[in-house]
Amino acid sequence: MTRAPGDPVRVEVTKWGDRPHWRFAGVWLGSDAYGEWLGFPAGTHNSRPGFAFDSEVDAVTLVPHEGHWLATFHASGIWCDLYIDVSTPATWDGDVLRTVDLDLDVIRMAPEDPGLSFTAPQNQRAGWGEVFIDDEDEFLEHQVAYGYPPEVVAAARASADGLHAAVVAGAAPYDKVAHLPWLALLDQRA
Repeated sequence: MTRAPGDPVRVEVTKWGDRPHWRFAGVWLGSDAYGEWLGFPAGTHNSRPGFAFDSEVDAVTLVPHEGHWLATFHASGIWCDLYIDVSTPATWDGDVLRTVDLDLDVIRMAPEDPGLSFTAPQNQRAGWGEVFIDDEDEFLEHQVAYGYPPEVVAAARASADGLHAAVVAGAAPYDKVAHLPWLALLDQRA
């Protein structure tokens, strides 16, 4: 399917075993050497069973050409600037992007800025600007409860470890620069 900048898209994320998880809508922005970029303006409604919220800031998500992850880069104003969901490789079904969340997340906290009015989450496990892998306990629990195959466990673990190292090293596209043109494009569309 050929997409044009601004085309509406939907993201549908499940947990293993086709259990419902996150659903939200956005726009397709374009693609580059890293993959396809999707835009989600501030106010985008995000929902999953038992919880929903409207995003506070603009965000762009990188869907890699290959890989077990989706990387979301947030505009300034919230507690993290990068949130990478370790997942199965994402696939398109028409204008719907589908993936299975595999629990592990690589998170880079926002840099500390006394001018920001937000409060860090109560369960913040890292300092401002630091990078960490989250939900290790959930990953271990779901391996048993949901019956992850060994190859899925290995791929998720390798992906999380590799992403953590790349983000800490500041490798592109996690260099705090590669996503900026896409955030600017999303802002122009608003």
